[in-house]
Amino acid sequence: MGCGNDNNDFHSGNCVCEVVRAIKDIQDNAVEEECRECSSCFTEPLGSLASPEKERVDTRVFVLSTEDGSPFHAFFTHEHHAHNACVSIFFRVEDVFDNCCATLRVLVPGQRKDGHFIPVNLVSGGDKCCIDLSKVCQVDRFRASHDCITVDLKCFCAVQCIADVHLGICE
Repeated sequence: MGCGNDNNDFHSGNCVCEVVRAIKDIQDNAVEEECRECSSCFTEPLGSLASPEKERVDTRVFVLSTEDGSPFHAFFTHEHHAHNACVSIFFRVEDVFDNCCATLRVLVPGQRKDGHFIPVNLVSGGDKCCIDLSKVCQVDRFRASHDCITVDLKCFCAVQCIADVHLGICE
């Protein structure tokens, strides 16, 4: 089931792959319906994880965890904030293909201050390699970057859905 565990009885062989496929299907089939409270990546419709409730959403934001439980991260280019490390743990699925490979869009983590989007630098002080988990808690907004990463979903042990948001991806 991923994380190098070949001895499992799970029918598909990789639950992270199945969840990311489900997220992709939910995003692709987004329809406006009344939102329901939920805590699962499988909950439909897209918009069920919106907080606060939004009229329109096009993305289910999620994070992936590696075998040791740490959040998987990727880099993005952000020309306006050179002082930031430009690292994110937040993703949007763009495509799932072959045997559990996926193209993920790296999302820019941020927060709203005085009505403006302010990126949150997720790395620890001068340590450019480690995610500061206390900074993750400051994130309440997301923006789409132009950066994507292709991953093998079998390499991850957990997936957690964070929020349903409108990023204007298809506009």
